Amino acid sequence: MNVFITKAAKFLPNNPVSNDEMESYLGMVDGKPSKARRIILRRNGIQQRYYALDKDGNVTHTNAQMAANAVRGLLDEHLTIDDIDLLSCGTTSTEQLLPSHGVMVHGELGGNKNTEVVSFAGSCCTGMDAMKYACMAVQLGLSKNAVAAASERLSPWMRASYFQKESEQLAQLESQPMLAFEKEFLRWMLSDGAFSLLLQGKPNERGLSLQVDWIEITSFANTKETCMYAGAEKDASGRLVGWTSFEAQEWLSRSLFALKQDTRMLAENIVKLGIDFLLQMAEKHHFTPDDIDWFLPHLSSMFFKDRILNDSKERGFFIPEDKWFINLPRVGNIGSASAFAMIEELMYSGRLKKGEKILLMIPESARFSYCYCMLTVTE
Repeated sequence: MNVFITKAAKFLPNNPVSNDEMESYLGMVDGKPSKARRIILRRNGIQQRYYALDKDGNVTHTNAQMAANAVRGLLDEHLTIDDIDLLSCGTTSTEQLLPSHGVMVHGELGGNKNTEVVSFAGSCCTGMDAMKYACMAVQLGLSKNAVAAASERLSPWMRASYFQKESEQLAQLESQPMLAFEKEFLRWMLSDGAFSLLLQGKPNERGLSLQVDWIEITSFANTKETCMYAGAEKDASGRLVGWTSFEAQEWLSRSLFALKQDTRMLAENIVKLGIDFLLQMAEKHHFTPDDIDWFLPHLSSMFFKDRILNDSKERGFFIPEDKWFINLPRVGNIGSASAFAMIEELMYSGRLKKGEKILLMIPESARFSYCYCMLTVTE
C-alpha cells in the first residue's frame, strides 16, 4: 500500500521576533548585551523566528499545546479528532521526564475516543522518526490514517535566568566574563513552533498529495562523539556524563540543562557525513540529481548552504541552488519541526506540479544522525 501526505498544518506562536528583539524576550545574561549575538546572527542568516514567550519571559504556550494546535489545523468536516487512528509525535524539547510528550499532546486534544500514541524524543530527526512510524502503520494496514506532529518550545531553555548563576561564578574569576561559546551559540539559533501532517493510504480527493516513496534514517554514533547535548557535560575524555551524576546545586552553577554544541565537531562532520549518506541513498534507490525537482534541506544556519553546494559538487552529486526550497530565514530553526515546516509551506505554495520529486534532508548534530526522504507530487 502506498502512503500519502494529504494535508499539512502549522502553529507558530505569537508574532515574529526580529533579530534586534531577541534579547527583549530571552533576557541579558548578567544584565549585559551578548557579545556573540550579532556575529552568530550574521552568519546564520535567520531574519525572524517565533517564541512561545512574551517580552517578560513568561511562557504563552507549552510544547504540547502548540502541537495540539497544529493537529487541530488538520481537522475539518472530513476529519474529526475521533477519526484519528494514530498520533505520532516528535520533539527535542520535552517539558517533563514523564509522561511522554505524545500523550501530553493527546491530553490537550481531548476527544471521545482513545487512540494509539507514540512519542519520539531526541533532536532534529525526531519529527521524521514520527513520520516514518506513521507511514509504516498506514502501509501495514494497522491504521487507516495517522497524524505525525513535530514541535519545539526551545525558547525557555535559552532564557538568561538559566545562565545567570554560572555567569556570577565566572565573574569571580575574570573581569569580563563571557558565557562559553558552546552554550552562547545555540541561544541565537533556535525557535519555537509546531507542524502536523496527515498520512493516509489514498491520495487527497480535493487537491494534491505527496506520496511517500521512502524514508531512510541512520546514525553515525558508532564512530562519532556527542556534538550537541543538554542535561549533561563532557568529561576530560569527551565522555558524556548525565545530569543524575551531578549534585543538585551544580545543575545551575554549570548551566547543566543549557543546550550546548561543539562547533568544531559540527563544522568537521555535519556536511561530510550527510553527503556520505546521500551517496549511499542515491545508489540504493537509483536516483541522480537530475531526478530531483525540489531539494528541502534542514539547515541550522545558512552558513552551511555554500558548504553543501561546494562539497556535493566536488563529490559528484550536485543539486543546483535553483532546486532548493528553504524557509529558515522566515521561520527560524525549529529543530525537529523544520522539515515539516518546509513541507507545509511548499505544499500550499501553488508551485508544485504532478510527478515532481521532492528530496528532504534532515541532519541531526546531537551524535550525527541523518534522514533522507523522497516524496512524489500526486493529484
